[in-house]
Amino acid sequence: MSKKKNSNVESSVVQDIPSVLPILPLRDNVIYPYMIFPVLVGREQSIRAANYALDSTKFIFLAAQKKANIEEPNVSDIYEEGTIAKIIQILKLPNGLMKILVDGIIQGRIKKFTPKKEFFEAEVEVIVPESEDPREMNALVRQMTSLFKEYAKINRTIPSEAVSAFENIDETDRKLFYVAANINQSIEVKQSILKRFSLKDQIYEVIKILNSEVDILKIEKEIENKVQENITKTQRKFIIQEQIRILQDELGEDEEISPEFVKLRENIKKAKMPKNVEEKAVEEFNKLKKTPPSSPESTVLRNYLDWLIDVPWSKKTKDNLDINNVRKILDEDHYGLEKPKERIVEHIAVLNLVKQMRGQILCFVGPPGVGKTSLGKSIARAVDRKFVRISLGGVRDEAEIRGHRRTYIGSMPGKIIQSMKRAGTINPVILLDEIDKMSMDFRGDPSSAMLEVLDPEQNHTFNDHYLDIDYDLSQVMFITTANVRYNIPLPLQDRMEIIELPGYLEHEKIQIAKRHIVPKQITAHGLDKFNVRVDDKVIQKIINEYTREAGVRNLERELSSMLRKTARDIVLQKAKNGKQLKQRKSFKVTEAKVEKFLGVPRYRSKELRKESSIGSITGLAWTSVGGEILQVDATIMSGPEKMSITGQVGNVMKESAQAALSYLRSHYKELSLTANFHKGKEIHIHLPEGAIPKDGPSAGITLAMALYSAFSCKAPKKDVAMTGEITLRGNVLAIGGLNEKLLAARRSGIKTVLIPKANEKDLVEIKKEVKEDLKIVPIDKIMDAVPYVFGTVKNARTKSTIKK
Repeated sequence: MSKKKNSNVESSVVQDIPSVLPILPLRDNVIYPYMIFPVLVGREQSIRAANYALDSTKFIFLAAQKKANIEEPNVSDIYEEGTIAKIIQILKLPNGLMKILVDGIIQGRIKKFTPKKEFFEAEVEVIVPESEDPREMNALVRQMTSLFKEYAKINRTIPSEAVSAFENIDETDRKLFYVAANINQSIEVKQSILKRFSLKDQIYEVIKILNSEVDILKIEKEIENKVQENITKTQRKFIIQEQIRILQDELGEDEEISPEFVKLRENIKKAKMPKNVEEKAVEEFNKLKKTPPSSPESTVLRNYLDWLIDVPWSKKTKDNLDINNVRKILDEDHYGLEKPKERIVEHIAVLNLVKQMRGQILCFVGPPGVGKTSLGKSIARAVDRKFVRISLGGVRDEAEIRGHRRTYIGSMPGKIIQSMKRAGTINPVILLDEIDKMSMDFRGDPSSAMLEVLDPEQNHTFNDHYLDIDYDLSQVMFITTANVRYNIPLPLQDRMEIIELPGYLEHEKIQIAKRHIVPKQITAHGLDKFNVRVDDKVIQKIINEYTREAGVRNLERELSSMLRKTARDIVLQKAKNGKQLKQRKSFKVTEAKVEKFLGVPRYRSKELRKESSIGSITGLAWTSVGGEILQVDATIMSGPEKMSITGQVGNVMKESAQAALSYLRSHYKELSLTANFHKGKEIHIHLPEGAIPKDGPSAGITLAMALYSAFSCKAPKKDVAMTGEITLRGNVLAIGGLNEKLLAARRSGIKTVLIPKANEKDLVEIKKEVKEDLKIVPIDKIMDAVPYVFGTVKNARTKSTIKK
C-alpha cells in the first residue's frame, strides 16, 4: 500500500496496526482520522472492548451504528466503514462508566467479524488512498476551502477560530477530515464520506454536502432577514401612528386620517341601522380609531363592525302574493302533497289581506325523500323570497345558534345571523333542516336556544351573543323539517304548526318519476337528443322490486343507473356502426331490461298464502318505508303452561299477546271454548322474517285471532287482514299509519280489512285510489272480528261494513 501525498500518517504507524481489532460501536457520532475526541463508554460489550485494547496495542476500530436508538446492536447494525484510532487516555467514572480519549489514525473497513462473544472484534483492512493528480487536487482543495469559509461565515455555530485552525493545516487529507468533522449533518451524510476510499471522491462528496448546506443556510438567512424587516416596519409604523394620535389629541382634531376609517364610517351610514344599533356601531368605531392596529383588540373591533354592516337591517324583497302563481309553482315542483300546498296558499291569502303576519312557522314531518327540503325551496321561489337552508343535524352546542361572545378568540355569530347575512334581506325563507336531530351535552341545549327563534312573540327581539343587540326575525318565514315528530322537544312542537308528509303511494311515485325524475335524469345523462322513453311498467317494477322507501331517493338512484347503462349501449352502438347516430331514433327502456341492468330483484312483494291454515292470521304493519302485511303464526302443544313469542319482537307486542290470551281465557264461553282450554298447553307465537325488529300495539287484534284460531281449530279466511290495539275488556283502539296499511293490503290482494271503529273518521282523508277493491270493516270489539275472520259464531256481534 502506498502512502498518500501530503498525508500525515507515517508508514511505521500503519505497519504497527494489528489486522484484528476490537470494535467500538458509536451511537450518535462519526469520528474521522486526525480527530482527538472523548468517547463515553457505558455498554458492557464496549467496556470490555476498550479494556482489551488498553491491555494490548491500544488500537481500536470506531464504527457508527446505523440506528442510534438500538441499545444492543448486532453485527448488521454497525457500518463496515470507520476509523482506526488509538486510545491515549482513560478515565473510569464512579458510576461504572468509562471515558476514553481517542486519536483517529486512519480509515479502515471491516472485512470479517471474529466469533468472539465478549465484545465485537473483526479483521480490519487499513485504507491508504493512492496519490492523485496534483493539479486536480489543488483545484478541489481550493473549491472546498472557499465553500467551508462561506459555510463557517453563515453558520453561527462554527467559531471564527475554526477557520484560522483550518488555514494552518497543510496536508490535503487532514484538511478534508477537518471540514467533514465541522459540518452539522446527520450520521448517514457523514458516513457517506467514509464510504468513499479515493481522496478525490471524498473531497467531491464534501463539496457536494457544503454546497447543499450553504444554499439552505442562505434561504434561512433570507427568511430571517425578511421577518426582522417586517417586525421593524411594524414597530416603526406603530411609533409613527402613536405620535400622530398624540399630536391630534394636542390639536383637538377628531377627524381620522386613514381613508380606511373614512370608508368604514360611510358604510355604517349606508347600512340604515336602527338608531340604537347605529349608536352602538359608532361607539365601537370610535374605540377602533383609538386602538393601535397591532393590538388584537383592533381585529376584534373591526370584525364586529363588519358584521354589523353586512347583516341586513332594512333591505327586503317584495313578496309575490298572486295565489294562482304560487299554486302553479308548487304544482310544477311537486306532485301530490296537497295538505302542505293548501297551507301555503292559505298563508299567502292572509298576507294579501294583512300584508304582514306573525306565526308563519311550519314544520314538515315525514320520512326521508318525500320532498320536505325541496318543498321549502319551492315556497321561497313561489313568493319571490331569498332561500337559506340551515342543517341542524348533529348540532349540540348552544353557541352554534346564538353565537359566541366576543371575549373568545375566533368568536362569530350563530347560524341564524350568518344565514341572515347570506340572504341579504330581512324577509327570507329559512329552512331549519333536521330539527329532530339536535342533541345536547355539557356545552348547552341548542333546542332551548331555538325556542326564542321560533316563537313569534319573542323573535322580533332575538339576541345573538356576538352582536349583543336585538335583531328582528319577525319577517322571516321559518320552515322546519323532521323525520320523527316525537324526537322534537315538546316546547318546540308547541311553537310550530306540524304538517305530516306521509310516504308516497305507488301511483304517486309513478307520476313523480314520469313528471320529474325521468326527464331530469334523461337531461343529466345527455339522452334528451335520442328520444329515450321509459315504460310505466319499468318504473312500477323498480318501485316494487328494487326499492323499499317512503320517498323517491332510491327510485331516482335506480332510474339513474338504468339510464347510465342505456347511455353506454347508445355509445357502444355508435362505435359499432362507426357513424353518428340519428337523433330522431327512439330508444325504449323496457321491463325486460330491468333485471339485465339492475340485477336480481332485491325485494319481493309479500303475497297471500294460497291456502288458509289454523293459527295463521294476516295483520297489517306500518314501517318507516311504508305499509306491509304481517303474518302471525300460533301453535299449541302439550307441555308446561307458558307462552313464548319469537321473531325479534319488542316488549309492547309481547304485552299485546299476553292481553290477547287473557281476553280469551276470560271470555271462553262467548267464544265456545272449553273452560280449561289452556291447561297443560304450551303456546308458541312466531312472526316470520325474524331478522326484522317488530313492535307496537296495533297487532293486538291479529294476535288475538291467531290464538283463537289455534285453540278452536278453525281456519281463517285467507283474504282477510286486520289491525288494531286491544284491551282486556275486548275494546279495539285506534292505530296509526292507516293510509300505508290499506295500500299494503290492496297491493297484496287482500279483499277485507278490519280496522278500529275509532279510525273510521280517517277514511275520509284517504284517497279513493287506495280504497278501491277493498271491503273496509270498522270494528269496536274483539268479538266483532270473529264473523269476518271465521264465519258466524254464537253471540258474535256484527257491524255494518263500508265498501269503497
